[in-house]
Amino acid sequence: MSDPRPVLVVTSLHDPTADVVIRELHDRGIPVVRLDSGDFPASLSVEAEITSQGIRGRLTTPSRTADLANVRALHYRRPTGFAFPHLSEQDARFAITQARYGLGGVLASLPGCLYVNHPHRIGDAEFKPSGLAAAVEAGFLVPPTLITSSPDAARAFIKGHDSVIYKPLHNPVYRIDGVSSVVKIAEATAEDIDESVSGTVHLFQRRVAKTADVRVTVIGSQVFCVRIDSDVLDWRTDYNRLTYMPVEPPPGIEQALHHYLDHFGLVFGAFDFCVGEDGQWWFLECNPSGQWYWLESETGLPMCAALADLLERTS
Repeated sequence: MSDPRPVLVVTSLHDPTADVVIRELHDRGIPVVRLDSGDFPASLSVEAEITSQGIRGRLTTPSRTADLANVRALHYRRPTGFAFPHLSEQDARFAITQARYGLGGVLASLPGCLYVNHPHRIGDAEFKPSGLAAAVEAGFLVPPTLITSSPDAARAFIKGHDSVIYKPLHNPVYRIDGVSSVVKIAEATAEDIDESVSGTVHLFQRRVAKTADVRVTVIGSQVFCVRIDSDVLDWRTDYNRLTYMPVEPPPGIEQALHHYLDHFGLVFGAFDFCVGEDGQWWFLECNPSGQWYWLESETGLPMCAALADLLERTS
């Protein structure tokens, strides 16, 4: 007899990667309740009671109901934010806060639930300085990095290294002529630095002379490494110029990957490395909600099955 406990998938309506995972779970007979927190309260409702046995209650969507005390796993992907456009600005701010700490708090407190990943742990890991510090502690090679709002410090750092790149600490979406855009990684010179640097915090990092990039997707205990060859500084800017090849990690990398994830309480992570001319892997970042399915399509690596195994709790 199949186990009726559902997997909750928290993400936006348009998430092809989640679609693939949900299809795999359905094929295994695992019930799925998909929801977007941004649908609250129009088409998502919550009833949650705090009891001596933990949270009890239900989440209800137009087509599904989830028993909060009986959720097998929660797969937290990329939900949209809360919005109350029918309210005044002040009332909407209040309602958004209540929804975030109310519904968000319920989703973060399900008893006996496996989180892939827990939304609070995702939030912790998305702070790039914390991630870089954890990477050093885990034993990864990390390029010299400066986080500063001081133009003088930025100029001195750049002059102290042969080549330096600028990276955003987080990437909000800009709309240019109606098209979504992001701030790209770029080379930085001392001449680029002016007093506008003092307006906010910036991240500068020594550029590694690389021969390739590597995306490492960790799903529970399984590690999938894909070498990405291109002729661009940031491979994410032009997927048409990329080629892919599964590779094995150098000694010590796999242990450091799990050490890093344990530090943040994560069970999934999409790590980016660049490969130096001497073959060493340099840590760049880890995205706790990173994309991965296009790599399965390119390489045949069984990542969807691994994630479904994890959510089904068979691995």
